[in-house]
Amino acid sequence: MRLTKIETFATPDVGFVRVSDEAGREGWGQVSTYQSDISAAVLHRQVAPHVLGVEFDPDTGQDDLFQRAWEKEHKFPGSYMCRAIGGVETALWDLRGKAAGKPVAVLLGGSPGKLRAYASSMKRDITPEQEAERFRRLRGEHGFDAFKFRIGAECGRNRDEWEGRTEAIIPEIAAAMRGEDVALLADANSCYAPGEAIHYGRMLQDHGVSHYEEPCPYWELEQTAEVTAALEIDVTGGEQDCWLPTWRRMFELKAVNVAQPDVLYLGGIGRTLQVAKMAAAAGLPVTPHAANLGLVTLFTMHLLRAIPNAGPYLEFSIEGADYYPWQYGLYRNDPYRVEGGKVEVTDAPGWGVEIAPEWLEAAGYRVSEAAAR
Repeated sequence: MRLTKIETFATPDVGFVRVSDEAGREGWGQVSTYQSDISAAVLHRQVAPHVLGVEFDPDTGQDDLFQRAWEKEHKFPGSYMCRAIGGVETALWDLRGKAAGKPVAVLLGGSPGKLRAYASSMKRDITPEQEAERFRRLRGEHGFDAFKFRIGAECGRNRDEWEGRTEAIIPEIAAAMRGEDVALLADANSCYAPGEAIHYGRMLQDHGVSHYEEPCPYWELEQTAEVTAALEIDVTGGEQDCWLPTWRRMFELKAVNVAQPDVLYLGGIGRTLQVAKMAAAAGLPVTPHAANLGLVTLFTMHLLRAIPNAGPYLEFSIEGADYYPWQYGLYRNDPYRVEGGKVEVTDAPGWGVEIAPEWLEAAGYRVSEAAAR
């Protein structure tokens, strides 16, 4: 196989990628959300030259194709390279799935089917009472039986979003869901030093919360390991980490109980599978980060239908136009219907999604092509 063309359609919020091969087949992927137009520029300058026109066996050489691009740009080992590589890599999976007439989940060794989703709140400017009411409403409307709320302030240096909010929201959510047989999750987004993280972790434990995400600054693995060792609640993390040696060290330190890679922050499905295998070797489940309704959630759905150590649920954002206005008008079909608290990977080939032509026409466009042979 040989990729001959890579096209990007990008805004600062989201960027889609279309790849074409020498047979004229096409596939769609996405660079990571946030500063996506910059990621698209990186893609054309630092990824496309290393993957266009290169012959490779898609069954055995796809991962190496992108590893070689990474090595060629070894002086740039950070997030933007991963976000850019992920755009081309996820598009290639779609192309391969369409060529085979199979969903990506099947190419990965899994199957179509349903996945339990947890309703993931992104908001800290919401009162405890409003959050509890929102969860109750979503349980009734869509059947969610797992919910995540936010505590502390994002990278808050031990500060709360406002004084007393965390102390109020933990018992408020627990009381609202008491007797409902639901799972409760909390995310601190790198807020606390170990002492404060342990304090709030014990409060979460006492109120039946089972998942405690990123309690300490995510780059301070020793701090997170200290919190994990002190608590019974599952401490989780890894969404920001795109450097594979960091993942190896995270598992060696026993820093987390649950691994949470983000498919697009990390650089695509292949690199996420590497992290999932490392987690499996450490005896840990994988519950990926998928915090918006761009394509990252769909990629994660296919992944979770395939890996043996998939966690118990999929992260599913519950935020609307007030928080994520750019999520609207992206797709011709809706891949994110929630019924009975579950979403579904269909048997449609590739990712099973169609990007809206009207959105593409309005986005910034760039193309890179292989030299003629």
